[in-house]
Amino acid sequence: MIKSRKTLFLDRDGVININHGYVYRQQDFEFIEGIFALCQQAQQKGFQIIIVTNQSGIARKYYNRDQFKQLSKWVEYQFWRQGIIITQTLHCPHHPKYSQACTCRKPKAGMIFKAQKRFKAKLSESIMVGDSLSDMQCARRAGIKKCVLFKSNSLRYQPALKQPLFKPYYQARSLNAIYSLLR
Repeated sequence: MIKSRKTLFLDRDGVININHGYVYRQQDFEFIEGIFALCQQAQQKGFQIIIVTNQSGIARKYYNRDQFKQLSKWVEYQFWRQGIIITQTLHCPHHPKYSQACTCRKPKAGMIFKAQKRFKAKLSESIMVGDSLSDMQCARRAGIKKCVLFKSNSLRYQPALKQPLFKPYYQARSLNAIYSLLR
């Protein structure tokens, strides 16, 4: 029987790489300072690492699934070169205006639940790092208690917002500020 594992969920654009808008080519992909060190720390603490990313550029026909998959393999290889294993890159290729309605597009939690089922992610001990409120909503809907809004030099605790899906979350200006949450 496979044991449940705590998981570090990472949004891609804005957390792993600088979000230049619809990035699908290696030459446009710029890693954010500190992402490899954060993932190395997480892996040492027993976290598996899963990328969960909305990719509406596919629905908008800016690029296709094969181009996305090719870039994802390259990104995962860059992590591997740093001694980091990315368990999986999950993506939502949909956008309500350009394609079908779905259950995977954040702020919905479909990708998280897929990871829970497929990779035995223990959501109660997992962490979500995203750069948007929809990432925080997604994590909360999935039952992830530690949510980090990566925006802007210290980790600070944010009180609950008025919206019902928002419970307290953390805000970080640098990725190394997240280390203290890795337990």
